[in-house]
Amino acid sequence: MERLQIMYQHWSVRVMSAVMLAAALWLALHGPLWAWGLVILGIPAQMLNEYSLHRYIFHLPPPRQQWAFNLLYQAHYGHHDFPTNQRLFFVPVWVALPVLCTSFAVVWGALHLITPAYALPVAVAIVPVGGIATFLGYEWFHMTAHLTVAKTRVERHVTTLHNQHHFRDFSRWFHVSPGGEVIDRLMGTAIDRETLKSQQRIEFIRTLGMRPDDARLVAARQHFAPRYGLTPAEITRAATS
Repeated sequence: MERLQIMYQHWSVRVMSAVMLAAALWLALHGPLWAWGLVILGIPAQMLNEYSLHRYIFHLPPPRQQWAFNLLYQAHYGHHDFPTNQRLFFVPVWVALPVLCTSFAVVWGALHLITPAYALPVAVAIVPVGGIATFLGYEWFHMTAHLTVAKTRVERHVTTLHNQHHFRDFSRWFHVSPGGEVIDRLMGTAIDRETLKSQQRIEFIRTLGMRPDDARLVAARQHFAPRYGLTPAEITRAATS
């Protein structure tokens, strides 16, 4: 219950849950029964989104312009900078909704070329129903990885791999959702335990390779301090660690 309360304090989780429920209701009222069997396709589709967004967008090189850096900081850099700040656990709604709309447009467009009559219900089943359900699962496992709570075996496994991304090598293990490690292995961003033992921790790991006192980081911390409850002591410590 505590974890659900933490999740549903965030607009992205609320909005995406509402969209999923609305899509499921539409599918139940207007879609063919067999379309529900395609909901499962939303799982691998969203896992690819999860990996791609994390690796290729969230880990972009730091922009020189402060406004652009602030966007990236809010989207992900800030989470690495303050990995225990609960307000920074979740994907911002201004990221989640465009990704959802783009994914839906791509799937619907491709299906419309193949089977125009069923393009809409199949796209609804795959993207806003199956995809968002997988997204919410991602948010759950990601949040759990950063909380000191009792965890299931699967949650402990996710936490172990995700901690390696945060505290050993931020260029590895971009997945979070259980099973997503298959994508990391296929894409060459996995790392086995023996290799990890012989590899030193990447310098400036919590700031994704930037010096902790970089002027862009300092400015972003100050800018977002009121929104995310960052204290002066936390900001000072982040600039020197």
